[in-house]
Amino acid sequence: MKFKVVFLNLLAIIAFAVPAFAHFQMVYTPEIAVNKGDNAQLKLVFTHPFEAGHTMDMGVPEEFYMLHQKGEEGKTKKVDLKSYLKPITWKSLTNSGKAYEANLPKKIVRSMGDYTLVLVPAPYFESEEDVYIQQITKTYMNVGGMPGNWSVPAGLKTEWIPLVKPYAMWTGMTFKAQLLSSGKPVPNADVEVEYMNHAPEMKKNGFAKKANAEAPQDAFVTMGIKTDAQGYIEFAVPKAGWWGFCALGSGPDKEFKGKELSQDAVIWLKAVDMK
Repeated sequence: MKFKVVFLNLLAIIAFAVPAFAHFQMVYTPEIAVNKGDNAQLKLVFTHPFEAGHTMDMGVPEEFYMLHQKGEEGKTKKVDLKSYLKPITWKSLTNSGKAYEANLPKKIVRSMGDYTLVLVPAPYFESEEDVYIQQITKTYMNVGGMPGNWSVPAGLKTEWIPLVKPYAMWTGMTFKAQLLSSGKPVPNADVEVEYMNHAPEMKKNGFAKKANAEAPQDAFVTMGIKTDAQGYIEFAVPKAGWWGFCALGSGPDKEFKGKELSQDAVIWLKAVDMK
């Protein structure tokens, strides 16, 4: 009996010692600032991007669409993208999980301007925490350099409003954004930040084994920042590539199927080196 108690205590210590890296909903495409419109291939994956770690099974998304605006005075056009979704299996370095891809034809991404990709995924049940997670995610694309509605709210339950173009960032620039819930700023919110450390391989539907950076300590894998009193964050981007920002539990919905729901807001940006 004494051995059993000691063994269980040991397991508990090990469990608490293992770092809990952040879940991140990805809406990924290799290039988001292009000179002319063309077909666009997207991968929708719920995973742990820095470590290319455990990939969670995605359910059928509740919504997936894009908002397009040509020029700052142009009207915003909403295009439903759910019909383009196709189930795939995504391979991380530790497992495989259910994900989606979408191959968008040139006819809907050929015009100049901004394209805001919006994903409202089905809530995911995290059995280890006994909670549901729903990460409402935005990724931006631009064609031809003409600005559009990149700084305009999409009217989501919770979302990030960028104050810096997330598709036109040099490495070292400071990213600034405001967090909203039901259209109102969210002060003092916990925000997780991760770097997409392993390049997604589009044809293989998986992460590359080679990492682009090495974390000196686990706190650098998932970084933590807070929104200020008006819901703003600032982050100086230290390395080229994709960066994800996830505000935990910022949404108004707190329960799903009788269990706690963490309704999060996610935004992605891509930085490039100046040459």
